[in-house]
Amino acid sequence: MSQVQRAAVVAEALSWLRTPYHHNARLKGVGTDCGQFPLAVYEAAGVLPHVDTGDYSPTWNLHRAEELYLGFVQRLAHPTTRQALGPGDFVVWRVGRTFSHGAIVIDPPQVIHAVQIEGAVTLGDMDRDVDLISRKALYFTLWPKER
Repeated sequence: MSQVQRAAVVAEALSWLRTPYHHNARLKGVGTDCGQFPLAVYEAAGVLPHVDTGDYSPTWNLHRAEELYLGFVQRLAHPTTRQALGPGDFVVWRVGRTFSHGAIVIDPPQVIHAVQIEGAVTLGDMDRDVDLISRKALYFTLWPKER
């Protein structure tokens, strides 16, 4: 079952490519940010219910130590290791003072995420993109361990 869900997450995420970056939005083809994008994808793929994050400042991670983004991730997913990552899993990087940027795994090391500096949802590589490899990362899955 999880393989079907994982494939649905990847397909949905890829359908968001080139959606413009827009703070606190989650409308495919119109606008999204790195927090709303994964929530919209997991919801559309039937993995998560709708999650309301409320309003948040686009620069909270630069001025506060509260792990706001990571708190949501920890309530919705389970920690895993880099070696165990699979399609549809999630990676969170420290940006500023907190873990505040996330991406959905397509096929390790390829990820998809909403990147403000690039202005859109784009593909990335955890092993090659300087902005990713230079930051501390945490790894998560939304599925239980398969036996």
